[in-house]
Amino acid sequence: MPAPLALVETDAGLPQAADAVVIGAGIVGVFAAYYLARRGLKVALVEKGRVGAEQSSRNWGWCRQQNRDARELPMATSSLDLWERFAAESGEDTGFRRCGLLYLSDDEEELAGWARWRDFARTVGVTTCMLDSAEASERGKATGRTWKGGVFSPSDGTADPANAAPAVARAIAKLGGTVHQSCAARGIELEGGRLSAVVTEHGTIRTKIAVLAGGAWASSFCRQLGIRFPQASVRSSILSVEPGAGDLPDALHTARVSVTRRGDGGHTLAISGRGRVDPTAQNMRFAGQFLPMFMRRWRSLSPGGLEGIRSGHESLAGWRLDRPTPMEQMRILDPAVDRRTVRLTHQRAIELLPSIGGRRIAASWAGYIDSTPDGVPAIGEVATVPGFILAAGFSGHGFGIGPGAGHLIADIVTAATPIVDPEPYHPKRFQASAWGKVADF
Repeated sequence: MPAPLALVETDAGLPQAADAVVIGAGIVGVFAAYYLARRGLKVALVEKGRVGAEQSSRNWGWCRQQNRDARELPMATSSLDLWERFAAESGEDTGFRRCGLLYLSDDEEELAGWARWRDFARTVGVTTCMLDSAEASERGKATGRTWKGGVFSPSDGTADPANAAPAVARAIAKLGGTVHQSCAARGIELEGGRLSAVVTEHGTIRTKIAVLAGGAWASSFCRQLGIRFPQASVRSSILSVEPGAGDLPDALHTARVSVTRRGDGGHTLAISGRGRVDPTAQNMRFAGQFLPMFMRRWRSLSPGGLEGIRSGHESLAGWRLDRPTPMEQMRILDPAVDRRTVRLTHQRAIELLPSIGGRRIAASWAGYIDSTPDGVPAIGEVATVPGFILAAGFSGHGFGIGPGAGHLIADIVTAATPIVDPEPYHPKRFQASAWGKVADF
């Protein structure tokens, strides 16, 4: 079933022209459009389905610095500030709170890894608190057990996946931008080798800038433009339970299960990293580049089934501007839930926090986490298509760093001083494939 999601109104009719068109209204796309609109640009946001309906409403809602890759940490830190500032600037509520994130463990190796990250984080001004057994057990008292140790990251927090992207979309409208749902982008047009328009199913928008924030669809879209972008999707299944589970931590991670308080008072339950890899033509195409990552995660990833083929987001079929594309045939990626994972997750949550046992499962859903070979997103202008900016491959981190990514995109478009160093994110780092071929970046 679809994840819970607030509704957003759609603007009637496409503009004939815009300063920038953002393709994809997930959390990265809406924040990119928001920051462009704040700088006075005329922005059109086009979405094949509904605002936030795919992975942006299907995640845990964590907005964290803890355990981030060193390349992503500056963006994570900036994003936390931007989540807070957005509410004051826009008057809209994303549900963001700096509630702190709690990690508990009985594994000495895991605790040592967290301590090493703590030492690194100190060098860049990030506070994270290692917990000894007594402190961890006190903070995790809802589990009713003793822990060897843990981590508490006090400045991290959560936002509400059901409301965050819709809230930003409403803010875009307040700034004069337009939001167009059920409006798939089929491709682009060029003039003199530079982007000149975005072609949608409902008409063409003249523009010199297009931002592709297409999530799991991004590689297929790029392929139509002759751009080779290595991307793979992992199908992840999670569930929520109804309110009333008692005084639990707002956000708790353990190796067996993670629990997050939802905006409605219920809780989201998930097993970190667990998912299925559905075989698709695109997966086979990029297998060489993703094999190292899949090998590292072999304990948590399992072979999937035909869901990826059915969904069509990783097809190698050609698209045409004058015909419906796979995005129009699958408006919202809503893949089948892995029932075995849902049962296991619920069982582990009850074992960890017995009060959850009395709560009914409210919903369960699955989503596709789009990944890059190195687990860091691709953000930057594609050299062979001037005016075309890629923002995809967020590898399960996009919700938390969505504000920072959107701000960086606006910086790139307007040639402003970037909020973070853009170099680590540029897609040109994927220019060499596993077979030594050169991509078009």
